[in-house]
Amino acid sequence: MKMKIYVARRLGFALLSLIGLSILVFYLARVIPGDPVMMMVDPRTPPEKIEELRHALGLDQPLYLQYFFWLEDVFRGDLGFSVFTQRSVTRDVLDYLPVSLELVILAALMEVVGSFTLGVLAGAYAYKWPDNVVRVLSYIGISIPSFVWAIIFQLIFAWQLGLFPTGRLLDVSSPPRVTGFTSLDSLIAGRFDAFGDFIWHATLPALALCIGGMTQDARIIRSGMVENKDKEYIAMATSQGLPKRLVMFKYLLKPSIIPAVTVMGMDIAAMLGNAFLVERVFLWPGFSKHAIDAMLMKDLNTIVATVIVIGVIFAIVNIVTDIIVAYLDPRIRLMERGE
Repeated sequence: MKMKIYVARRLGFALLSLIGLSILVFYLARVIPGDPVMMMVDPRTPPEKIEELRHALGLDQPLYLQYFFWLEDVFRGDLGFSVFTQRSVTRDVLDYLPVSLELVILAALMEVVGSFTLGVLAGAYAYKWPDNVVRVLSYIGISIPSFVWAIIFQLIFAWQLGLFPTGRLLDVSSPPRVTGFTSLDSLIAGRFDAFGDFIWHATLPALALCIGGMTQDARIIRSGMVENKDKEYIAMATSQGLPKRLVMFKYLLKPSIIPAVTVMGMDIAAMLGNAFLVERVFLWPGFSKHAIDAMLMKDLNTIVATVIVIGVIFAIVNIVTDIIVAYLDPRIRLMERGE
């Protein structure tokens, strides 16, 4: 029951945040310089035709009415019409978002596995050469932006060594579209060649996207393990003759990863918004690249839909992160209830 109350409160806060975000981005998208209607028409279009189009798009209405009309359409699953692609924004989201989500999911898996491996290694051998190596890697990983890593990986592993492709999604024919996720559709169709080809193409951009967060999380896990090693409960468990591996993974690691899990959740949630430059470097036909192209055309509906979609994903990931942290540390649930 306590966990249900905790999740319900988190959902309520997330809903309020999304409503506030939608109001803010809807307003900002309408007040930035440039007339989206003029971008849609020929410069020689008669003024009356321009006004007709402006009326058809509802851009001649007061901002608060435009927002309520837009919100009503959103609840019906209609995110508006895109002047960039000349089709429904909802259709664009369904086509492009799965491609980016696959990249983010692969990057998230790499970040989780890599950060735990490096963090535990550094924590277990604190102040020794493995720890020093991980600390140096963390400084380098955090200081270099994702798009720079993308260029470095492309130059070294794609151009020089030829181990990975320089870009794109697939070299083989695409599997029949079922879910929109290329990897999943490949497995459904029994196209293991397409699945392997997708992983081959996605490895470098996913690694470039996650390496900064991976090294940062590893450093946090290492710091937590070093700090908790001197706690009384660890000394008691050690003095009772428990195996070193059991003490480390059951009693030391669990409290040590709580800060890292929180930061990791924020890193993973932010990946979709941070992926646009990585997608451009690798010519990845994803949602982030599409959103930037549409924003340059001042496509109002796409701008608002992009921010809202990223906001929803951010809220979902953060709720899942809060649940994981609450499971790892029950004191958080008690604090929420004032106990």
